[in-house]
Amino acid sequence: MSLDIPRPTYLQSVEPYIGKDLIKVFVGQRRVGKSSLMRLVQKRVLELNPKATIINIDLENYDFSEIRTDKDLMDYIKLHQKKKNNVLFIDEIQEIENFEKVIRSLNASGQFDIYLTGSNANLLSRELSTLLAGRYIEIDVYSLSYKEFLVFHKREANRSSLQEYMKFGGLPYLRHLDLKDEIVFDYLKNIMQSILYRDIVSRHNIRNTDLLDKMILFLADNIGSLVSAKKISDTLNSNHIKTAPKTIQAMIAHLIEACFIHQVKRFEIKGRKIFESHDKYYFEDLGMRNALMGIRANDINQWMENVVYHHLKIRGNKVYVGRDQNREIDFVAEKNGKFSYYQVAYALPNEKVIEREFGNLLKIPDQYPKVVLSLDEMVEGDIKGIPHVNLLDFLQEE
Repeated sequence: MSLDIPRPTYLQSVEPYIGKDLIKVFVGQRRVGKSSLMRLVQKRVLELNPKATIINIDLENYDFSEIRTDKDLMDYIKLHQKKKNNVLFIDEIQEIENFEKVIRSLNASGQFDIYLTGSNANLLSRELSTLLAGRYIEIDVYSLSYKEFLVFHKREANRSSLQEYMKFGGLPYLRHLDLKDEIVFDYLKNIMQSILYRDIVSRHNIRNTDLLDKMILFLADNIGSLVSAKKISDTLNSNHIKTAPKTIQAMIAHLIEACFIHQVKRFEIKGRKIFESHDKYYFEDLGMRNALMGIRANDINQWMENVVYHHLKIRGNKVYVGRDQNREIDFVAEKNGKFSYYQVAYALPNEKVIEREFGNLLKIPDQYPKVVLSLDEMVEGDIKGIPHVNLLDFLQEE
């Protein structure tokens, strides 16, 4: 296996907290590269402090299979710790029962610099915030951005590499495979089944796995559409798959917990309030969605929306679906109290489409940035002050 490729965005996020009395937690779907990031951080820690005692626990490694409870964990750490300069790395911490008790104790001792990864966002936030409020920093880790994809696969930025990125997704391990449909999609299907079984079926004792599969297919087929648990339930019932909205709601919550999908709430632009029903869902890794659905010519708009959402999240934004009176704005991004608005279209072939995409943004009565994104080869520039930006250029912005 070749050396880990640096991912500067995440390394820069954790750098200010190295050696500080804060627990560093990397959260994201399995296989998005959290373990590699931990190794890179470990290397940086040793550069800064060569005398550090590294305690590394990888709970996906068979060598650590006997560590399953808080007592097991504490016993292992006591066996390997020194009086000072201990740096603890634990991969997939949610696999340990009552892990938070040990982490709180170690943090309170002042003898440990602690780094964790996890694949269950709600569990980590709930347990850590309850016992360690104000004592930890959470860093969300996503599958590769388009710029990272170019580095990992040694590609140039062009429509061909963008198509590969949207088709196969951004799981880091793909750099070791030939980017061919049968090879990549077989790999992604296996990874997806592992994620679903370990983080959803097994953890939540899901018995009706056929219902879970059908619901995921529905979400995969409706990327970028407003849906509700009732709508999904009604659709499945009409296909003779009996279920109730509360069951669908619970399964969606499990998928979100596992960082497999992302829920995007509707946001009223004028009143600055969030609606509690009819959300949109996007996949953490678009390649897994395509492994499920296959490649269809009319999916390009869904692909584009998914990668735009993904890119906005990587840039540290809270992301919503915008509503301005009866008009829908594809994305409202908020960062540090400042907003920006985005419309996404495959192409702007005529005045009617141009009026629709730019017109919705022009009617928003504030001065925050507004952008229309498309794959048009020839971008016309600003229209009444609103930039028209090619998706390729947007995805290379920091």
